[in-house]
Amino acid sequence: MSSRIEQLIDELEEYIESCKPKFMSNSEIIVNKDEIDELLRELRMKTPDEIKRYQKIISNKEAILNDARAKAEALINEATIHTNELISEHEIMQQAYAQANEVVTMASQQAQEILDKATMEANDLRMQAAQYTEDRLAELESIILSAIQASSANYSNLLGSLNQYKELIQSNRQAMHPSEDLEELPLDDASDDNGIDVM
Repeated sequence: MSSRIEQLIDELEEYIESCKPKFMSNSEIIVNKDEIDELLRELRMKTPDEIKRYQKIISNKEAILNDARAKAEALINEATIHTNELISEHEIMQQAYAQANEVVTMASQQAQEILDKATMEANDLRMQAAQYTEDRLAELESIILSAIQASSANYSNLLGSLNQYKELIQSNRQAMHPSEDLEELPLDDASDDNGIDVM
């Protein structure tokens, strides 16, 4: 809705447009002084009222704008606080995730180190056990070889002694039977009194 001042200005423009131009001029017109004075007087009378009304509207607008600014600032402050809280929570979560990942990484490294150490110790024990078994088997082989050699020597000595006894017995028997061949004697006579078979 237009104000009375605007209406008066429109009327002034219409009046000027309706005036006849001055003879031989494109920029000058002939006006009725009374009509123009009436329009200007009414314009002067209405102007203070209109200005007051506009000032009131402007004042109201300022109040509305100030209220809107205050509300907007409150909303911005609240949003800023909420955003800072979210950022803080996000940073805390990020730190927690980083610490958790660090703990997991350290635990994995420690577990791998323990596994590697256990594997190395197991390999060392296996090698030591294999070496110990090899040494014991070598010792046992040496003992058995020594026993075989000793048994062979003893057996050879025993055979030697038995042969000596056999020769002595044969010699004694020949002395008892000088005219007979020892091979013609009965087989039972080839045994000595102790029951030892002559070889």
